[in-house]
Amino acid sequence: MPIHQPQQQTDALPDRTGVQQAEAALVEHYPRLVRLAYVVLPPTLGRHRRVLAAHAVVQRALPAAGSRARSPRVPGQSRRSGAPVGVESAPVGVESAPEGVERPPEGSGPDQAPSGTAYGWMRLRVLRTALAYERRPRWWPGRLPAPAALRPAVPVVWGLRLFPRAGGVDELALDRALSTVSGAVRAALALQLLEGLDESGARELLAAVAVADPADAVRRAARLGRPDRSGAQAMLRSGEFDPCTVQTRPSDLLRRRHRVRAVAVAAALCVVAGGLAVAVDAGTRPTGDDRNRAGAAAPAFDPAGLLRTAAERWADTSRVDFTAWPARGGRTGDGELLGRALRAWSGPPGTVRVSTTPGTVAVPPAQPPRLLFAGEVDGAAVVLFHDGGVRVVRYAEPLSGSGRAALDFARMDDADVTSGAAVVVSRTADSARFLLAPWIAGSTTRDLLAPNTPGQPLEVGRDGVTAPVPRPAAGGACDSWPVLQLRSSGKIVEKHAFLVTDLGDLAPAHLTYTPKPGRGAPARQPREATGTEALLAWARTACSLRTLSGSGVRAVNNWAFAEQKLPEGGASAGWLCTRADTWRGPGRVLVQFLGPAGSPTDPAAVVADRDDTALCSRFGQHVLAGTHWKAASGRWYVLAAGSRAVTRIEATGTVRGAAGGPTFAVRAPRDADVELTASLRGGEKLAAVR
Repeated sequence: MPIHQPQQQTDALPDRTGVQQAEAALVEHYPRLVRLAYVVLPPTLGRHRRVLAAHAVVQRALPAAGSRARSPRVPGQSRRSGAPVGVESAPVGVESAPEGVERPPEGSGPDQAPSGTAYGWMRLRVLRTALAYERRPRWWPGRLPAPAALRPAVPVVWGLRLFPRAGGVDELALDRALSTVSGAVRAALALQLLEGLDESGARELLAAVAVADPADAVRRAARLGRPDRSGAQAMLRSGEFDPCTVQTRPSDLLRRRHRVRAVAVAAALCVVAGGLAVAVDAGTRPTGDDRNRAGAAAPAFDPAGLLRTAAERWADTSRVDFTAWPARGGRTGDGELLGRALRAWSGPPGTVRVSTTPGTVAVPPAQPPRLLFAGEVDGAAVVLFHDGGVRVVRYAEPLSGSGRAALDFARMDDADVTSGAAVVVSRTADSARFLLAPWIAGSTTRDLLAPNTPGQPLEVGRDGVTAPVPRPAAGGACDSWPVLQLRSSGKIVEKHAFLVTDLGDLAPAHLTYTPKPGRGAPARQPREATGTEALLAWARTACSLRTLSGSGVRAVNNWAFAEQKLPEGGASAGWLCTRADTWRGPGRVLVQFLGPAGSPTDPAAVVADRDDTALCSRFGQHVLAGTHWKAASGRWYVLAAGSRAVTRIEATGTVRGAAGGPTFAVRAPRDADVELTASLRGGEKLAAVR
């Protein structure tokens, strides 16, 4: 099917020649085109469908052998510098090229730039098809996916779920940010960061695929990639966005068994309804042996097959995560206990209480899990597994009495020295015990609401289980906030101490701090919250952590983004952005105002609260917030502060005013309704977070 271009087309090439050129371009640059399609496709498809759709989009872009393959001038060929843009070689994974198409010859290595009309034409077709996944006719029901997303296509995968390699927190934040913008903005970003086009080339190519406002898409893509554009480019080229190198997981095995049985029963009923002979009917009806064999199709878990890591492996590996944890505890050789835990995981009976943190699935593992711990703690037999991918699973059964067993699932993918440093093995109403990572060389407890009090030593058993650690109170008065201060072994990293706190999940949350910006200095990075300044900030914000309980939080960072001189000759006030990142990706932000305080533990005022946002992260480095404040004289003011790139703040509404710089104050009634906006160094506008 010819592509209609706004530019003048050249004469048509012979059909076979045109198709061969397109085929050669597709084969040579298949991984690049599939990555482009994956980034442009809507993340709402889910990673499995998005991987398959990306391959389908590229494979459908190849014209049929009998089509009139023209060779037009394709827009978007200009680049920023004219330098070649590297092309990745096809990695091992899901189809590196469509079935039946030969691979490119040796020598088409990663330094060869995609050039020529055939590649540009194929890219145009891929882009148009990927963008169609978000286009709905006016009459199309809004609750249904776009028509393009409903079209049957190959490749088709049954019985497996495909996922690109999991990235880190930054990659997840970028993917989350991409899900909040349109396909045109994702396409503009991909064309510049993956394809190397300049803004003019990206606009021209977006116009050619009928994007309504190419200039706006390019502008919004520029904001999305700032300020670390090279970092965003590296992440788009990482495994998180590579649908040609994937990991596999089984689909819901139990549901699949039920469907197979349902189909078998339906088939038997159809046979009966057809009036077949009794003998034939009896021969086709499932027997007890058939049902036993169907049950045996479920994955069998043998305790003897559990993976076990050598005790000193953690000190001699570059991968410091749960794969480096040895099996510890007094019952690691108890096959009966391990068997009960594995059977409960494969299909929990009604007597087992099951809990999952948000974003965690409770399906059986695809391979033998790794044993982390099996022992007796606080009157229960406890088993901890790691599934080798993203989950840690805890099984606990009472040693006596009639209490129920419990099975807890928590997502902990890409854990590292700090986020994989401890797991809860036992929790009561008042305290919790932790199993510490083998690389933890020192442990103390401290109270965030007593910043000037040094930590107290924490006893740790030979099996790595700590003494009971007080839990933060879930309600009532917030007069203490216990945390663990851990220190890693010098074999991993020298003198690295960090804080973690129990927020009700299997893994404690890692606490960090980002200091106030220095004059003329580059933006600060999060650091461990063990210094005096960090502890004082956490002393005033610790009680806000209550709102994060049980939400699967991986890490919480306090960012001191502004300091403000208060009106009427008052003291200084601070502004903090408290960002909680979850294991599944989305983050929550609390903006807190630290006014003058009579005590170092006076709680800050929460002035804004937003869920599922990139604010105060690497991909949301600009923030503006405001609050009402009462001076000692009794007068009320509207205060506002912005991050380091804010050059001007303006207020409209009940009162009006403006001020240059990152802070602002204006007299206003106590209940004044004021809209705050800021100007950034690059000329962009920023609205206040609420």
